[in-house]
Amino acid sequence: MNKQQEEIRKKSPVQIKNKKAAFEYFFIEEFTAGLVLTGTEIKSIRAGKASLVDTYCTIITGEIWVKSMSISPYFYGSYNNHEQKRDRKLLLTRREIARLESATRQTGYTIVPTLVWIDENGRAKMDIALCKGKKAYDKRQTMKEKEDRREMDRAMKDFR
Repeated sequence: MNKQQEEIRKKSPVQIKNKKAAFEYFFIEEFTAGLVLTGTEIKSIRAGKASLVDTYCTIITGEIWVKSMSISPYFYGSYNNHEQKRDRKLLLTRREIARLESATRQTGYTIVPTLVWIDENGRAKMDIALCKGKKAYDKRQTMKEKEDRREMDRAMKDFR
């Protein structure tokens, strides 16, 4: 990921994160994919009405799909409104999909969405990561590191 993409991602008005993913998995490799959406879905995402809780990605016949992503129905959508938890297609290159497919054939590896954001052209993008599941002791270590960082921040704040 280059510096320009980082800047665009940080400036995005919408950033829907999967906070649980960093706790549950080690991120091996990250990718940015486009999302195929209907009109009311993109409007709901721009309003921040989406959730990545319990989402995952699967590869079916050379295409990558995100499963169980929740996008709330658009408030002003009439009979055209979308289904809340339908499968949505992701746009990646064939080479990236092939790399992900070969990696997920190994046991313990999965593809998890980490962030949904809007680019400068108004398109919805999703950051996905090839992940390996953490064991219980890894999760405890992560919690300990987070707590230590918080303690150090408090100490520095009191020191000033």
